[in-house]
Formats: sequence, C-alpha cells, structure tokens
Amino acid sequence: MLATFLQDLFAIAPGNVTINRDQYSLNSLNGFFDTPDGAFFFKFHQEDGEETMSGEYYRADILARAGLPVDMPVLSSTLPGEQILVYRRRSDPRFSDVLRALDMVADPAGIAAAARAEHVLSGHLMEVFARTLHPITAQDSAREPIHRLFHDRLVDLPSGHYPGGRLAAFYVGKRFAFPGAELDWPTLATSRVRINGILYRDTIGGLFDAARQRLEPTRLADAGGVVAHGDAHNANVWYVAGRDGPELRFFDPAFAGEHVPTLLAEVKSTFHNILAHPVWLYEPDEAQKRYAARVRHNGDIIDIETDFAPSPVRQALLAVKRDALWRPLLALLAAQGLLPDDWRRVIRLAAFLCPTLVMNLRAGAASHNPTSSAIAIAVAVMAGSEPEAGARDLMSDFLDAIAP
Repeated sequence: MLATFLQDLFAIAPGNVTINRDQYSLNSLNGFFDTPDGAFFFKFHQEDGEETMSGEYYRADILARAGLPVDMPVLSSTLPGEQILVYRRRSDPRFSDVLRALDMVADPAGIAAAARAEHVLSGHLMEVFARTLHPITAQDSAREPIHRLFHDRLVDLPSGHYPGGRLAAFYVGKRFAFPGAELDWPTLATSRVRINGILYRDTIGGLFDAARQRLEPTRLADAGGVVAHGDAHNANVWYVAGRDGPELRFFDPAFAGEHVPTLLAEVKSTFHNILAHPVWLYEPDEAQKRYAARVRHNGDIIDIETDFAPSPVRQALLAVKRDALWRPLLALLAAQGLLPDDWRRVIRLAAFLCPTLVMNLRAGAASHNPTSSAIAIAVAVMAGSEPEAGARDLMSDFLDAIAP
C-alpha cells in the first residue's frame, strides 16, 4: 500500500519499502525505500485536525534561508492527510540514538563531543534568533503551526471546546494506576503533588487550565517572533561527522515558521531532548526495569517518590541550553522590551504540555505502565509548577539561571 501511495504521489518506482519501528515517532511514520536513482528516507506526519489546514507544514526553505543547518527534502507533499517528506538516505545516526547510547554507558569523551555539537547548534540558533526577532501581531502568532503541539491539543478543533482534544481523550474521566495507588481523574486533577518531599503550588488540573488560557495562540505574540524549527527533538536531528567534530543538522521541519512565538521556539527541544530521558517517556518498559516509583494519596496531596534522575549526558545538554541559548535569548528579549513579566510561567506551562499531550501517559492506555506513568506525572509537574517557597529542584534552578 505504501509503495503504491509513493508511486502515485510522486511518479516514482519505489522498491524495498521498509517501515521503521521507532519509539520516537509518536505522531509520524518513517522508513526507507530504493529507486533506480538511489536510496531514500521518508517521513510522514499526522496531526489531530490537520484536515482544517492547507499546507502550512513542512517549510524547510524557511530554515534554510535563515541559515540554519537543515536537510532539504528531494520530494514533499503538504496535503492534509498526505504530509510526507522524502530525503536522500543518510548513513549518519540521529542525535537521539547517539544520546541513548550515552545514557546507557556514560562515556566521557562521547558526552563531551555531544555537548560540543549541541553548543555549536545553540550558537547557530541564537544568531538566527537575534537576527530574526521581531514584533508580531496576534494574527501572526495564531497562524503558526507550532500551536498544534501545545494549545490545540487541549481543545476540540475547530470549535475550541475545552477540555477537548488529547486532554479529554487521554485523561478526563479516566482512572490512573500507579504503584501503590489508583486514582480517578477528579482526584488527580485537584490534588496537590509532592515529589520526593517537595510540595508544588499547582494542581495538574490547574496547570491544564492555565495552559489553555496563557498559551492561547493570540496571547503569545507578546514576546515577539523568530524563525524556528519548533519541534527539534533529537529524533529530528542528524549527528553528522564534520571537519572539526560532530555537527547537528535538522530535518522534518513540520512546524517551522517565520513568526514562531519566541518563548515557544525551544521549549519542545529542551524538554524532549533532556527531561524526557533516560527512557521514561519513550521506552516505558525499560524505565520500569531501571527505576522505582511509589505513589500515595493523603487527603488532598499526592505523594510521589522516585529515583529517576537525568543522566550525565542530559545534564550536560541542559547546561548548554542554559548558557548558550536560553540565557542570551531572554537577555535579548529583555533588552528589546519583549520579555513578558510571566515568562517563567509561559515556559513552564509549555514544558508541562510536552509530555502530557504528546502521548497518553496513563498506565495500560497505550505503552505506559504504572511505574513510568508515576515518573511521567512527577516530571511533568516539576516542569510545570513552581515548588513552594524555599524549595528548589532542577527546573527552578534552571529558570533562575536563565533569568535576565
């Protein structure tokens, strides 16, 4: 079926069509095929409600014109329901696969090389952000496809009914099985969460409600816009041998734009490349073998205890993101009068939606088990909510360090 589809769409003769089993392809499908002209890599993307769109996806030329390192497809279709890019096949690994190997075996030389490659890419990104930062209108913001990754997953499209979309489909009215506790949605949504002894200010339901309001597309114009990939998780990044060491190159720019709200531009890559690892989001069975988690419900507080922590390579990447990208970016926004007072809240709410709406985190609903589900809720709350006064965690330290 796929070979016939490719043949009809592009007037080519694909052979040896192979579909990859890929834990990172949560809303897409990728694989390989051959033609008399050589070997190729393809990637489909499917998004909720895409039938209402008209070719806004896949604008790699925007990134190329801005000077970002991006592979250009040799064939493409942006038709809703038929959105596919075809590239010349590479022998290079994806950065996600390189980093997973370093999660498993913390090779210092490998970690240093990965961090250097990330630092160089962050320099490219910061140069482009500085050059392309500009005021945008509410309408400019609303037209950007990046909102499909955040606000639009909270509501039914096109009506905008809330709670809807993935939030309603994944969580509302459901039951949640954790090690040591089983909770219904009202309890999970309205209870405070305490993680390894740290109590957080927001409830899970409160975070979804706040995200629906603050991440509404027209409200995000206040920090201006930039040219950005928008979805540069490391399964969309090649790890390429360069003259001075490994280099990173983007592909699959499904959500690229010229007016991407600045505070959203790097949230996805920061969360999915760092806080989502090792393994808990993408490989729940492996997470269950590596980590422990325990949940108790006491009155109006959900207690989660877990030994999960980012690996050394993820901590190294977080330091690069902090120093080479987020800190200068926020300083630039502040200098140009484009940094909203609640910038921390915007980043946190977007980070909270990254894991909760990219896949169903309930145990037994898809791939997650009780242990990985508990870890997922803990990391999502830690990313989304400030801890109570005086308490500190990884995310609060990160935000303090990037504040202008």
